[in-house]
Amino acid sequence: MYLWSMLKARASERPIRVCLIGAGKFGSMFLSQVPSTAGLEVTAIADLRVDAAKAACRNVGWDEARIAATRFSEDGAEALAADDVDVVVEATGHPRAGVRHARAAFAAGKHIVMVNVEADVLVGASLAKEAASAGTVYTMAYGDQPALVAEMVEWARACGFGVAAAGKGTKHMAHYHQSTPDNVWEQFGITDEEARAAGMNPKMFNSFVDGTKSGIEMAAIANACDLGVPSDGLLFPPAGVHDLAHILRPRALGGVLEKSGITECVTSMEPDGRVTADHLRWGVYVVLEAPNDYAAACFRQYGMAPDASGQYAAMYRPFHLIGLELNMSILLAALEGRATGSPQAFVGDAVACAKKDLAVGETLDGEGGYAVWGKLIPAKRSLAEGALPIGLAQDVRLTRAIKAGEVVGWADVAFDADDDLVAYRRAMENANRPRLAA
Repeated sequence: MYLWSMLKARASERPIRVCLIGAGKFGSMFLSQVPSTAGLEVTAIADLRVDAAKAACRNVGWDEARIAATRFSEDGAEALAADDVDVVVEATGHPRAGVRHARAAFAAGKHIVMVNVEADVLVGASLAKEAASAGTVYTMAYGDQPALVAEMVEWARACGFGVAAAGKGTKHMAHYHQSTPDNVWEQFGITDEEARAAGMNPKMFNSFVDGTKSGIEMAAIANACDLGVPSDGLLFPPAGVHDLAHILRPRALGGVLEKSGITECVTSMEPDGRVTADHLRWGVYVVLEAPNDYAAACFRQYGMAPDASGQYAAMYRPFHLIGLELNMSILLAALEGRATGSPQAFVGDAVACAKKDLAVGETLDGEGGYAVWGKLIPAKRSLAEGALPIGLAQDVRLTRAIKAGEVVGWADVAFDADDDLVAYRRAMENANRPRLAA
């Protein structure tokens, strides 16, 4: 209870003050917890739609007095720079905005919780180094799957277990890679009218369906935990919770992994469309490898479901509550200067892969769009092939025709030579090239 005790002590002195950038679903879930968390207050909220941000506050139960006491702005960099901000929460979901806000936070001496996994996977290794140089914390968002998996991996390693695999559950079938904003609601089982009434953005939701979000999140886990990634994209094997240890073990032992120590997503759907029994669609997992026969025997003795060899067993969490759990990252950053997961190396990359045949002159429309989806591959392969990261596959024109299923390269698109984010990403690639080429 040390963290809670520290927070109560802080409440009697001065609350931890937060600037939230992006008041969408994740941000709203966090805002709902603020009135019931003594010692924590949101002093500023930045969103391109200020009226919508205020409406989000009302929707989660804020009273008018709390809303009136909060500064609202359209400019995230301006809002975070104020003296009454200790921790910045970047929840826009836009990689370009996320990088800009993170670097502004470092310059202002503020900790940042990067909900924006898109920005983290694009240039997280460089952002983490920049934060360390500034003496600030750069952290993943607790409650979202990457930080929860990182916590499980750390627990496993600290307890002396090997980590055969780690990742999350999702709903996926092979044809989902071709999903577009026009047919995305079919996968959710709702109508266009229902989606519009709920304010659901088809492009954003499609990034979850077409595999992009899974690729991004597994890259974030790999980079934070120094785990490997599949050589040619996620496999999405169907697996219920009691089959995790049997399926997510090396192929040489009858599993699906090309090697041990890798990130992978399991799907809640069988190839014939049936729902997988005891699936983990909303959860996260780690598959443990026993370091000795005694530990393997304990797996059985204490009710775990090991594989046939007895050497592998899985721990899992059936749900994640995203923004409802975000306080953990904020409090650890502010009170202890610790991150709930942060990039340690550039290991995995999410790159643009064509959903269909693309012609010269076509403009890529980014994550969740009609043209490309984000495929997880090793960073070593990404640099060797000159692959284009999915985070920069937005509003760029193709200079070469691309076949469906082909990875788009830097050489295949035209970029603005003065693009600061492109330069920042390319600098990260060059910094890691010697290590990855070895």
